[in-house]
Amino acid sequence: MADASVVVTTYNALPWIEQCLQSVEGVETVVVDNASSDGTVAFVRERFPDVRVVEQANLGLAAGWARGLDEIPPSRWALILNADAWLVGDALERLVAIGDAHTDVAVVAPKLLNPDGTLQRSVRGFPTRWRLATEYLYLRKLGTHTELLNAFYGAGFDHASEREVECVMGACMLVRRAAIDDVGPPDESFFLFSEEVDWLYRFAQAGWKTLFTPEARCVHVGGASHGGRLFRENVRGQLRFFLKHHGLQEAERVRSLLRASLALRGRIVRGPQGATYLETARWLGTGDVRSLIER
Repeated sequence: MADASVVVTTYNALPWIEQCLQSVEGVETVVVDNASSDGTVAFVRERFPDVRVVEQANLGLAAGWARGLDEIPPSRWALILNADAWLVGDALERLVAIGDAHTDVAVVAPKLLNPDGTLQRSVRGFPTRWRLATEYLYLRKLGTHTELLNAFYGAGFDHASEREVECVMGACMLVRRAAIDDVGPPDESFFLFSEEVDWLYRFAQAGWKTLFTPEARCVHVGGASHGGRLFRENVRGQLRFFLKHHGLQEAERVRSLLRASLALRGRIVRGPQGATYLETARWLGTGDVRSLIER
């Protein structure tokens, strides 16, 4: 058995939680529930009596991860697994073996698949102002496979080879306990978005590496807990990241960039999505970065 424990944070996860927990059955697992109202807690306790369930107010995903890390028993590795994700086969054993072979690696991430078996692109670059501009101004569509215009989404990364990367989606991450002890737990001030970006950036700043491997696979539904409705929270997470790691002046530049680009998007895109862009652009004009991230 791999020397690992599992942390799953749930919020109205009933459609997917059975597959998630079945995929790690037999491994010490803690479910941190962020005030679900769909019966998730009762289902887990009845169906998976060996899984420890911790209930708390909905403090966000990072807070759930942090609480779970406090609750799991000591182990060399912690698997952070989304409630709408499940491992395929012996993925956990493969991740641990690969991590054990690279002592400078803090995070090992598997290949993510959509439920229909197609690739879910999961490798990212750390945010910079230029990289956000290529995304929010649609510049990346001019050079989908170029690092200059698409580094934010991993450029032409083929997801077919094992290699060091900057950042990955946080749906499934094997994290070394020694690295957590070094840089600290997830930052609970990130409610839902950018929490893994912040954590992996802190690992990188401390000299740790993040490794992607296609040798382990995980299915991820994606957006199941929020249905893509929290666009403003996504933007707020980006502002929080820049303020924390690059200072107020750069964060204000990012706010101005996002405000202008979303106003432009709102005029180009029709329907509810365009309205969301315009509404978020207006929100970005109602205060400075510090006030916006605390609302």
